[in-house]
Amino acid sequence: MNDRSTNGARSVSDRAAVRTPRADAARNREQLLAVATRVFMSADGEPSMRAIANEAGVGIATLYRHFPTRESLVDAVYQDQVVRLTSGARELLGQLPPAAAMRRWMDLFGDWIATKNGMLGTLLVMIESGEIAHAQTRTELLTAITTILDAGREAGDLRSDVTAEDIAASLIGIFTVAPPSEHDGKAGRLLNLLMDGLRPVG
Repeated sequence: MNDRSTNGARSVSDRAAVRTPRADAARNREQLLAVATRVFMSADGEPSMRAIANEAGVGIATLYRHFPTRESLVDAVYQDQVVRLTSGARELLGQLPPAAAMRRWMDLFGDWIATKNGMLGTLLVMIESGEIAHAQTRTELLTAITTILDAGREAGDLRSDVTAEDIAASLIGIFTVAPPSEHDGKAGRLLNLLMDGLRPVG
């Protein structure tokens, strides 16, 4: 009985020891992902992997342990941002009226566009090679916009004749003419004007 208890205790301890490193590794990966996103967002060009590791306060080997190639890091950041946009639509609707949720979602979209600045070259190559399914991403983003539009139509605070494609095209246009550094100025003003046009007339 004692042997079984001892073996059982050792087994539980061993399992805990396995879980702890895995949990630590997951936290470290999330931390690196957050730092990489921030660096990509603020960079004028594509930052080096070493620059990202330095910003995160880790050695380059640690970064490569989690993301063996630049492509794997870019893919992780890109997919994380897409998830934030798609899940963000539902989360915002749970917190705000549809019109306010749409305006806040536009800011999230702007962050996603800004993040591409520091990884655009690699991203385009990956899309061209098929490593990233751009068409699928577009479908997911249009679905997120539609989710908010449908809620807005039902609530009566968003127009019923606007499509997700209309909004996506408008957002791309706004963030093309208003660089990320102007997000809180020119881009914010243009987004507010867009929102005025999305509200029902009369």
